[in-house]
Amino acid sequence: MAKGLTAGELRVEDQEVLVQKLKEAKEELFNLRFQSATGQLESHGRLRAVRREIARIYTVMRERELGIVTVEKESSDG
Repeated sequence: MAKGLTAGELRVEDQEVLVQKLKEAKEELFNLRFQSATGQLESHGRLRAVRREIARIYTVMRERELGIVTVEKESSDG
């Protein structure tokens, strides 16, 4: 999963892409928590970063659900 996803980058993605990124982030969080429990975690800051990425994805999805922000596709007008 790409590191450092911003809300702006997420807002231009399709719903299917958001769902996929959410799934990947949750899998990564599970693996990091497992490593932490077994004492093998090297980067504790990554736990926080992944939790924030998950929160950003949920926020963008909720904004769309409420109609606050619509999908902003880049136009290919020239």
